[in-house]
Amino acid sequence: MPNKRPRGPQPHWRPKRETLRVLAAVDTVLDRYREHLPVSLRQLWYVLVDGVMAKTERDYKRMCEYVGMARRSGRIPWDAIRDDTQIAVEAPLSFDGPADFFAAVAAAGDDYRVDRQAGQPVRLELWCETAGMVPQLVRIGEEFGIACFSGGGFDGLAGKHDAAVRAVDGSQKTLVLHLGDYDPSGEHLFSSLAEDVVAFAESAGAEVDFRRIALTPEQIAAYHLPTAPPKVTDRRSFSGTATTQAEALPPDILAAVVREAIEAHRDPAVHLQALAREEAEREAIRRRLAS
Repeated sequence: MPNKRPRGPQPHWRPKRETLRVLAAVDTVLDRYREHLPVSLRQLWYVLVDGVMAKTERDYKRMCEYVGMARRSGRIPWDAIRDDTQIAVEAPLSFDGPADFFAAVAAAGDDYRVDRQAGQPVRLELWCETAGMVPQLVRIGEEFGIACFSGGGFDGLAGKHDAAVRAVDGSQKTLVLHLGDYDPSGEHLFSSLAEDVVAFAESAGAEVDFRRIALTPEQIAAYHLPTAPPKVTDRRSFSGTATTQAEALPPDILAAVVREAIEAHRDPAVHLQALAREEAEREAIRRRLAS
């Protein structure tokens, strides 16, 4: 029996009145948070829950269908939404010819950066439970030379070991700023990550600390975030009585929370010195490439 679901581009799609109502709200949200794009589907939905859609899994799936068709039809740009299941791809480096290679070298000179964390009190990393939020965190961390990682799942053993190796290779204590859901899985994921990475690092003589910067009960109350009861099937201990996903934080508030946490551990004078050195060395590279 053939699959009736739409495949490929849908340029002739004609949405119904209810769909147009929801998409008009989606347009408003994407415009409001254009400086924080791409947003994940869950982030988009949590904003729409405030008066546009009901907080039910059925309405979430309905919104996903509407947004999916809007992307297929060209109504919503592909790069405005980050899919949680998006696959990271690393293609082999290649060039059209020598001219293309030298153009890439010149561009690399323009992108030259020093280690902006050198000389700071601690070396920071950003870890996020939800992959869909990573691009927003990357944009914030980039200014400070901070790497961002997705730490979802309980079985990322290699990722935990790699984090410890980075701490061993660095010359400073490492502090991981972590964002995750406020629910039994989120709490156990955080403790699992922290305990394993710290143990790996300590065995090699390095120091790593973890700090939860979102989501916290205080943030849930302060920003009036939607909550749900813990799943009855989840028997793990949990410090709260209601759960909330990290993606319920609006993108601008998320950015402010992350930036505040970073700046609390940065020496502004050291940061400015790194930027000045970077620009001077970048200009020297440009001159050498032009000679």
